[in-house]
Amino acid sequence: MREFVTLLVVVDPIGTLPVFYFATRRVPEALHWRFAVRAVLVAALVLLVFLLFGQIVIEAIGLRLGSFQVAGGIVLFLFALTMIFGEPKSMREIEEAERDHLSNAVFPLAIPSIASPGAMLAVVILTDNHRNTISDQMITGALLLVVLALTLVLLLLAKPLKRLIGNTGANVVSRVMGIILATVAVDSVLNGLEAVGLLSLTTN
Repeated sequence: MREFVTLLVVVDPIGTLPVFYFATRRVPEALHWRFAVRAVLVAALVLLVFLLFGQIVIEAIGLRLGSFQVAGGIVLFLFALTMIFGEPKSMREIEEAERDHLSNAVFPLAIPSIASPGAMLAVVILTDNHRNTISDQMITGALLLVVLALTLVLLLLAKPLKRLIGNTGANVVSRVMGIILATVAVDSVLNGLEAVGLLSLTTN
């Protein structure tokens, strides 16, 4: 359950909707479903590569995963703060896309909206090879695919959802998810400190 909630928060399917609206503003409505499918497939590929090889690369260059967990937790916490107090991620991505005049399924929709830096860090941390068995990691991978499938469903239902929640509703949900992500980030830092031997956590 923790893994699912973490992935749901970092991918933030609802917060992705405003980015989808912007990216498809000049795309014929009949092609929106292809646009959504392409974006989710690209994001899935990126995140699965991080899931499968992220820790291997980190350890190959001589870094400990505990250190990565601490660093990743700090980055996730800062990311969460921007979700809670700052400009919603979707608005930042929309403005960046406007500056670059790029509005396609890869940027800004697949990356960095769906496959965000926070999501890339999260999949590596959640599939720690030293803490999780292969079956546990496969379950995490399956949960990631479930979250991405949910994201695809929301994008395919983007038009009626826009009438239902609007940009304001998406921003409210994004801030609530930011609070959850901040908690997950603190937990990641604590686990990382324990992994490197600087902290001993006891469970009752």
